[in-house]
Amino acid sequence: MTEFRLYKSRRKALRLLLGCGAFVALGIFLAVRGATPPWGPWVCIGFFGLGLPLSLFQLLDRRPQIIVNEFGVFDRTAHHEFINWEIIQSAYLVQMHRQQFICLVVDAAFEPSRRKGKFQQGMAKLGKDLGFQELNISLGYIDVDPRRFAAFILAMRGAAPPKRETLVKNAIANL
Repeated sequence: MTEFRLYKSRRKALRLLLGCGAFVALGIFLAVRGATPPWGPWVCIGFFGLGLPLSLFQLLDRRPQIIVNEFGVFDRTAHHEFINWEIIQSAYLVQMHRQQFICLVVDAAFEPSRRKGKFQQGMAKLGKDLGFQELNISLGYIDVDPRRFAAFILAMRGAAPPKRETLVKNAIANL
């Protein structure tokens, strides 16, 4: 079985780490200097200090974020199972706050919220009102061209099962 895996970008995690570190250092500088109200630097240190462990986790987490093979696509943040190509009806790109998402349109019978409570169903409806779907692949920490990856997903959805392995092999070299 041919597959490829997409991992989190170390460059993006380092940018987050350096940015949070700079603001924590600024907060420490302002707290030591004492020229500002005493709560200001501590808010800066506290807020951006929370970004430091998050960025370290993003930097050190080496598990694959997205796995694609001839049977489907798996995203650790979207769904806890492979999403088979046969149930994907369409896919489109959405951008929110400079973060790219690939929204997967599936039949209502395969939507994850069907098996969940009223709160999760309400949240799924809110996401749809914002232009998303229930199954969204986040590309925020992945170094991949979003348009090419969305086109690849559409090609895999429409391809016959024997041709999917060839498409995956070609995607390894082109994505």
